[in-house]
Amino acid sequence: MLTETPAPVFPRRLPRLLLPALFGACVNLPAIAADMPADVDGQRIANADAEPGNWMSHGRDYGEQRYSPLNKITDDNVDDLGLAWSYKLDIDRGVEATPIVVDGVMYTTGPFSIVYALDARTGKEIWKYDPKSDRSRAGEACCDAINRGVAVWKGKVYVGVLDGRLEAIDAKTGERVWSVDTRYDKARSYSITGAPRVVNGKVVIGNGGAEFGVRGYVTAYDAETGEQAWRFFTVPGDPDKPAEGKGMEIAKKTWHGRAFVEQGGGGTAWDSFAYDPELNLLYIGVGNGSLWDPIWRSEGKGDNLFLSSIVAVNADTGEYVWHYQTTPGDAWDYTATQHMILADLEIEGKPRKVLMQAPKNGFFYVIDRATGELLSAENIVPINWAKGVDLKTGRPIVDDEAAAYWKGEKKAKLVQPGFWGAHDWHPMSYNPNTGLVYIPAHIMSAWYEHVPDAPARNKFKSMYQLGLKTGMMPEDPEGLAKYADTWSGKLIAWDPVKQEQAWEVPYVTIFNGGTLTTAGNLVFEGSADGRVIAYAADTGKKLWEQPAASGVMAAPITYSVDGEQYVTFMAGWGGAFSTFAGALSLRAGVQPYAQVLTYKIGGTAELQEPAPRPDAPQPPPLTADAATVEAGAKLYDGYCSQCHGIHAVSGGVLPDLRMLSPQTHEQFLGILHGARIPDGMPSFAEAFTMDQMKQIHQYLIKRAHDRLKNGPTDLPVLTQKTASN
Repeated sequence: MLTETPAPVFPRRLPRLLLPALFGACVNLPAIAADMPADVDGQRIANADAEPGNWMSHGRDYGEQRYSPLNKITDDNVDDLGLAWSYKLDIDRGVEATPIVVDGVMYTTGPFSIVYALDARTGKEIWKYDPKSDRSRAGEACCDAINRGVAVWKGKVYVGVLDGRLEAIDAKTGERVWSVDTRYDKARSYSITGAPRVVNGKVVIGNGGAEFGVRGYVTAYDAETGEQAWRFFTVPGDPDKPAEGKGMEIAKKTWHGRAFVEQGGGGTAWDSFAYDPELNLLYIGVGNGSLWDPIWRSEGKGDNLFLSSIVAVNADTGEYVWHYQTTPGDAWDYTATQHMILADLEIEGKPRKVLMQAPKNGFFYVIDRATGELLSAENIVPINWAKGVDLKTGRPIVDDEAAAYWKGEKKAKLVQPGFWGAHDWHPMSYNPNTGLVYIPAHIMSAWYEHVPDAPARNKFKSMYQLGLKTGMMPEDPEGLAKYADTWSGKLIAWDPVKQEQAWEVPYVTIFNGGTLTTAGNLVFEGSADGRVIAYAADTGKKLWEQPAASGVMAAPITYSVDGEQYVTFMAGWGGAFSTFAGALSLRAGVQPYAQVLTYKIGGTAELQEPAPRPDAPQPPPLTADAATVEAGAKLYDGYCSQCHGIHAVSGGVLPDLRMLSPQTHEQFLGILHGARIPDGMPSFAEAFTMDQMKQIHQYLIKRAHDRLKNGPTDLPVLTQKTASN
């Protein structure tokens, strides 16, 4: 890691609105440092195009287009990009952050919400802030200890901490200014993995935790003091109590029974926001239900607002204005937390101010952002849960077979897309020159099966807590290989006016990186198999590629300092896919190695790479009978698989439990009793009996012997040479 700490210099800046007059149409402006670091306000963000060398908000501007007017790097010279600098992050786990760059300083995050301030020219560390997230609760957060970045405003940097805190940091010193606990109910497993936004002097943040049984909401805090300004609940609370505002008055009529009160209801807003300054509307992407199965959540009845919805609220007060629900009565984990983009499009010969989203359910939506009126919706990948969207009602035409797992025959059904959706959190981007949206898409399916007995709530993650069984991957190598063939990814260039695909690039697995597009006719994206790539924005032709030493999930950014344009990728494999779907994740042939990679024309820095994976130790002999191993397998897949991988095949982020050392085997029962709480491994003493712990141990010993027999992945490892593109 770079440790030199230069003293940053922040001379006074010229008024930003004078820049276009002084520099004309030039977009490759040098960074002009502010009166103080991170001296950003709403006017600067709203006028981001006037200073394209900065990246001042999560999506660059309030409309979240992730389009940069910078054009020094183009489709003609992008092949000359080389690594300018790299910075090694502290912890090798999932990296999903979008960096913020203001006046020559980069602010970004790594695992466990650690914040870094770096010189954007060189990558040298200015300061580092560790919020000391409560790692004993890491197992209660979905998914992995990731963080999607910070917000900046008037000399402060804001970060949401995994354990549920929102904190303000002095942008010059890296010292904490204030901290608030955002958790509405501290007895439940709330977390934060998303990036805050700052609107009208208020820091807006949502929470995660729907799979653990929480009630969703979004909160706005005063950016200067941390005092709560407003809170908007996304699902209703106790129906016997007064509703919290107009939104909850509407929502409570669409829920039935009282089970959701105990379960929390879900609807967490764990990622996406957008903002229209002219309308003063904040747009909230709302997540899935808790429990997943509508029978156990709401007696199998009702739309369950505002699950899987886009909700517009007044940015000053948090009052409800309108909503559009993408998946009424969500039964498949089809969140609408995915990236939203605001743009002005000509539709049927008329200019329209629109909001665009490609949520998990597979449709691409174009919505009037002033009224919530649905303008169009078409599927971006093959789906079988719905036959289309009725434009008169705005409702999907649900396929009876896909709903049959909880309706009618109640048998397991293979549904496409599965729970990671056609598009997950990975940001898409919109290029106004090509008129195309660039979407990191998934091709996947999953089994869904109703659980006949009402699930009981406990503090530990269990697939049965969702109210159903899902993600039932086969354990044998042949069956797993066939299953893997149904999971892939691709980069889609989508025309939102024509509602059709313009071009695509296939990938080897589903969790490839978010996208960036530029005025240089470029689209940048990282891949799961450890590459950073540039394509022509108009045709999809691959123009540039370099290795990244790890899988890349985060969306890149571009900025300029002193007339030099840079492109930054946050690299580091991890997150939901690599922890849960371990065998499929390992096909990408990468391992976690968290670092910031920044490129420029003519860069000559050397890429840092991780050490090779260690050889597997010899496991102890298996002493249990088949029934004991099977019992351990059920317990493992119900409680442990979310972090350590289905069938104990880790994607490399957390320890692969098939590779325990002889010493760890000896300590196994003590670890389950809490010996490694400081390392983020919770105690399961209240969840398992001693006999159940021994059953899990025997199952892991069996899987260790399977690994030696079948190989580390049970599948062919895909390398850059065998990758599709």
